[in-house]
Amino acid sequence: MTLTTELSHTGRMAKRAAGFQPSPVRAVFDVSMQPGMISLAGGNPYLPVLPMERIAAMASDVVARRGLEALQYGSGAGTEELQALICQVMELEGINTSPENVQVTAGSQMALELVTKLFCDPGDVVIAEGPTYVGALGVFEGFQAEVAHVAMDNDGVDPDRLQDVISGLKAAGKAIKFFYTVPNFNNPSGISLSLGRRQRVVDICRAEGVLIVEDNPYGLLSFDGTLKPAMHSLDPDNVFYLGSFSKIFAPGLRVGWVVAPREVRGRLQIASEATTICPSVLSQLVVEQYISSFDWRDQIAAYSAVYASRCKATLDALAAYMPEGTQWTSPSGGFFTWVTLPEGIDTDQVLAAAIEAGVVFVPGSAFYADGGGSNQLRIAFSYAPEDQLTEGVKRLAEAIRRV
Repeated sequence: MTLTTELSHTGRMAKRAAGFQPSPVRAVFDVSMQPGMISLAGGNPYLPVLPMERIAAMASDVVARRGLEALQYGSGAGTEELQALICQVMELEGINTSPENVQVTAGSQMALELVTKLFCDPGDVVIAEGPTYVGALGVFEGFQAEVAHVAMDNDGVDPDRLQDVISGLKAAGKAIKFFYTVPNFNNPSGISLSLGRRQRVVDICRAEGVLIVEDNPYGLLSFDGTLKPAMHSLDPDNVFYLGSFSKIFAPGLRVGWVVAPREVRGRLQIASEATTICPSVLSQLVVEQYISSFDWRDQIAAYSAVYASRCKATLDALAAYMPEGTQWTSPSGGFFTWVTLPEGIDTDQVLAAAIEAGVVFVPGSAFYADGGGSNQLRIAFSYAPEDQLTEGVKRLAEAIRRV
């Protein structure tokens, strides 16, 4: 006689496992690959701008000359040369730091996960812009942190609103661990924190004992070349800076970094080593070769020119086709614009009609932890060419009218 026992592995999982939910962006990926479908969903960089033959030669040269190093384990902190080169990149936004303060990671997503792992206990609070990056929400929920949103206007987070949120949370006895912000060409809104507000936000957080986690993958992708000073440059001791080569070079290399106050930097390396042992040495050496032997600033300018043209095409199409009462942001860099539909139109419902019409996007509710954004949506203009963006917005407008 054979006994069969039904095992429920999900019932054995830790409570935190419930926080790991499918990404709404990934959820529409398969749909976006259908023939004839126009995707306004994924924020992918337009890699055809890269000189692929030169990149291939760089990678081949790395393996030919330094293969034994590139394919071996490396330092948990990252290579010393790349740490120094990262400091040069950050100088463009006013950051003056030492290479030993840089922890190299497998993309800035890993950097955010490490910071959250070090600081957040279950029930702690992270303050974030509303809307905010969906990948960050996944990290916070996975570590059982609560998220409190601060609304933005066209100049970014209002410092007075931030102060009110902090005061309210403290009055309720909540432990606030940090303020998470994407201050430049925000994902998903495309909004940038104004120059005048940056110092006030930094001052409020320092006075209230709240760390700032500055996530800045898009900051160098300004359409007109104007760069705002990083918040880290205004208060290096209280602002963790997260950077990435995913948008300014190539995401497949998975190379990012975090700059942290000295007393935390060592703990970040230990936490990183517990996760990956070390960042990919091969990827780091390819990035080293790229930054040290290629005009990467011109490459960023080439990327930005493409995105500026595609942003204009998107905004023009929104003006031409969207229903009356629709609003949208006008970004000056980055990958995204944020669309707000008239009250009562649910973009989760619009999505189904849009897919039928041959266009896919990410509904606004994906970018809030509190159920907000029901009549909003994100449009990514970074990858599709201008004619597809125009047609995609036209199809989206038709789907909205049907709903």
